[in-house]
Amino acid sequence: MTGAVGRVLAVCVVHAELEVPAKSSKVGRTAIDKRPVPHRVPVRALGLDGDHVCDTAHHGGTHQAVYAYAEEDAQRWSAELNRDLAAGWFGENLRLAGLPVSDAVIGERWTIGDTLLEVSAPRVPCSTFQWHANEQQWVKRFTAQANTGAYLRVLTEGTIGAGDEVRVVYVPEHGVTVRELFTGADPDRLDLLAAVEPTISDDVRMQIDRHRRRHAAAARR
Repeated sequence: MTGAVGRVLAVCVVHAELEVPAKSSKVGRTAIDKRPVPHRVPVRALGLDGDHVCDTAHHGGTHQAVYAYAEEDAQRWSAELNRDLAAGWFGENLRLAGLPVSDAVIGERWTIGDTLLEVSAPRVPCSTFQWHANEQQWVKRFTAQANTGAYLRVLTEGTIGAGDEVRVVYVPEHGVTVRELFTGADPDRLDLLAAVEPTISDDVRMQIDRHRRRHAAAARR
């Protein structure tokens, strides 16, 4: 909803690269260990200063420049897992409060500080995330909940700090959300997104195509 306001609880960047078992990562290293920093952080087209990705074939780029996760979703997971999930635990750059991040609309735009960011895609859990979480069937459970958080592209560079207001300044009329794209439950909604949203990336179009094939296969059974 245009005008909705949230707040940045923490800004997180890479704390250290970790070595990952070969079965969990093709590149053998991950930058998923992100932790809050106390200062304002410059935000550029490819992400936050001090942050990076290791598996550049599957992560990063302008369409996955910044990853945001909702404190409300983190608290639900914390209760279910019976453990503290501090800011950065999900590999997020921004821990936000007061906005339904996983139900943001694809193409929705937020101002944070002097930056302008655009919602671009859901986070798709991978085997490295499974390894990092160290929870049984984590990818399956995370997928079932579909509280994925949202990737953001950077439209206007600037700086972001903890305490900044997050203001929704534009919401596309199609209304297709991050959660809808991730679950792919309604193929008509995905067709609408593909037809009318000019900002979607090639990766998102591939995701839509995978959902289409899944629905077609189910219909043939």
